Amino acid sequence: MSTVNSNPDPTITDQQVKHLEFIQAIVTRLGNGSFLIKGWTLTAAGVFFAVLSKNLSWKVAVTGFLPIIGFWLLDSYYLRQERLFRKLYDAVRLPGSTVQPFSMNVGSYHSSVPWMDVIKSHTMRNFYGTLALVNLVFLVGGVIKDRAWF
Repeated sequence: MSTVNSNPDPTITDQQVKHLEFIQAIVTRLGNGSFLIKGWTLTAAGVFFAVLSKNLSWKVAVTGFLPIIGFWLLDSYYLRQERLFRKLYDAVRLPGSTVQPFSMNVGSYHSSVPWMDVIKSHTMRNFYGTLALVNLVFLVGGVIKDRAWF
């Protein structure tokens, strides 16, 4: 009777496969967290935009930047963590990997994933930048309204 190896690549051990599964589970959770943050951002920004559309005020518009910036930073944290764990995944998947078995330490990858690069990434700028731009339009409208220029 022969035993069937569940691992199709004999150069990667079953222990490495399990380690990769753990890392992938973390990446999935981080992605889900990022998705939820975007949902909360849309909810908070939508509330501010609804209030501003009924009663234009530059003070409310300035306050509307707080959740946008706060969620932008929080979401960037999640995206950076996801990228760090993807780097760990890439290191573990290599045959003969020097990563300690089941290690979740991503500290050695911090320099390769700079915080500001994540904050300014296309995904962050497109989503949060658009919301900030809409809020800026309300801010300018509120300033113009208070100055009674028309």
